[in-house]
Amino acid sequence: MNLIASPFESIEHAVIWLLILFSVATWGLALLKGLQFTRLKAQDRKFHKQFWAASSLDSAAEFANNLPGAAARVALAGYAAIQVSDHQNTDLSHSINHQDRLERALRQQIVRERRSLETGLAVLASIGSTSPFIGLFGTVWGIMSALKGISAAGSASLETVAGPIGAALVATGVGIAVAVPAVLVYNYLLRRLKLSSADLDDFAHDFYSLAQKHSFRVQLHAVPAKSGATVGGQKVKEAS
Repeated sequence: MNLIASPFESIEHAVIWLLILFSVATWGLALLKGLQFTRLKAQDRKFHKQFWAASSLDSAAEFANNLPGAAARVALAGYAAIQVSDHQNTDLSHSINHQDRLERALRQQIVRERRSLETGLAVLASIGSTSPFIGLFGTVWGIMSALKGISAAGSASLETVAGPIGAALVATGVGIAVAVPAVLVYNYLLRRLKLSSADLDDFAHDFYSLAQKHSFRVQLHAVPAKSGATVGGQKVKEAS
């Protein structure tokens, strides 16, 4: 009978250790994503301050090249989409209307930034939704083990039942303790993601309005030299 009970105990303990691993992952992601959003907010604030202090759209191009941050990368993609040169390229990517190119470039860059910020959120959502059930599984397994032990002992007194059943319920408690922080952290980071995405959408709209005043054209020398942005799936050549 001990040979039968031993696997049940190992499964229950494995469930608890798995939940502890989930808890470590939750707090690790909370720290990393919190630092990511904080750093991004500071970078975008610095970029916006310098960008809007520029005298013109052309003169503001250097800030998109020299400053980090999501807003700077969105601006960089926008500049790459509306750049013109004396020797205009004749490939298909440059035959698209500059207005359409700009809309597509801004939209694609915002999607890329959002994907970067979403990294890890699916893990938190999975931990928050599955941890209670994993803990419940450990509890059920532990109760099965306890009942087998009680049956083997041939006694159903309160002292005999309470100890093993109470120990089995620990897995459910651990599962809930792991799930609650994961859900709270996920909701907080999701809120930060939505705010960051809204800020990028607002900036893209403002950049589009500025580009419209320039007839969706900027001179090649005003475009950052290391743009590397993509328009229509093609990497824009570096300005010389």
